[in-house]
Amino acid sequence: MIAGLRHEHRAFPSILALCALLLGFSVPASHAQEGPAPASAVERIRKEAAALVPHVKTEWVKEFLKETSTLPTVPARTLLHDEGKTRYYSMEEAAKLSEAEKAALIPLEVDEDYYYNTRYGTPLAYARPLDLLGRKGFEPAGRRILDFGYGGIGQLRLLSTLGADVVGIEIDPLTRALYSWPEDQGEATGAKGTKGKLRLVHGSFPAEEAVRQEVGEDYDLILSKNVLKRGYIHPEKPVPDRQRVLLGVDDEKFVRTLYAILKPGGRVLIYNLSPAQNPPDKPYIPWADGRCPFSVALWRDAGFRVIAFDRNDSDSAREMAHALGWDSGEQPMNLEKDLFAHYTLVEKPKPR
Repeated sequence: MIAGLRHEHRAFPSILALCALLLGFSVPASHAQEGPAPASAVERIRKEAAALVPHVKTEWVKEFLKETSTLPTVPARTLLHDEGKTRYYSMEEAAKLSEAEKAALIPLEVDEDYYYNTRYGTPLAYARPLDLLGRKGFEPAGRRILDFGYGGIGQLRLLSTLGADVVGIEIDPLTRALYSWPEDQGEATGAKGTKGKLRLVHGSFPAEEAVRQEVGEDYDLILSKNVLKRGYIHPEKPVPDRQRVLLGVDDEKFVRTLYAILKPGGRVLIYNLSPAQNPPDKPYIPWADGRCPFSVALWRDAGFRVIAFDRNDSDSAREMAHALGWDSGEQPMNLEKDLFAHYTLVEKPKPR
């Protein structure tokens, strides 16, 4: 399970697509909406981007935000899942199953908001870690980027429109099915005509050799946001597996694999947003420990140069969160007391 600073979204009980009826799935009743239609997810993301632009220092990250103008609107999509929610299918995939298998599936309709935000919030929260990279000389055009545990497609689309060859890897079965439409991957064109690519890989990396081969190598950047947390990898107290990130390999093999798939001069950035940890008499929150799960010694032993390790970035993260409105609305966050950020940046040295 790949997780992050999670904001659970609502379920979607509206009428399912006609094709569901044709395949014999039951359809839940719809509930009419009264009053003006809410702004679409794309419209809200564009407003968020405009609010963030003044807080970004790097020009290409400002362009990343402005590329929200190219994000397509996405009609609601019907997915189907088993009772345990361990397998998800698109309608096309489900149609190939046996009648008995189809009869056991439960339909779920997901809308544009879920398409771009999933359970993890706006893709524009990537603006801060990207700005850190930009200030250190990284530019995406012509570069190969891997997002480990991408969670949602929005930031991948935006990076690809800037001319990057972007690969996202995720283990969540719902995410795989959600982004299984042909238009979710392939070539991308930015507002200024810049060409890039987007490809998605599903599975456990690097534990599954087939997934490792599909991911490939020669990356300029490996980025992971809200996934590689010490609390997820090495929780200080026992937690259920569903609250952990299980890499399937030991720390040394994971770090050495990252080194192996990077180009010389390539970098790894781990950026984590975290809430406050509970007091000792309350349940331990694994995602509240956003420190790097891998030691400085381990990075160096693998051959990396450590540029920053567990660097506190809370002030800048709170500035971003305020621009995004996380401290307003019906459930405002107390940014000073309940939002913290840490990042680790390492580099594979170039030969001398």
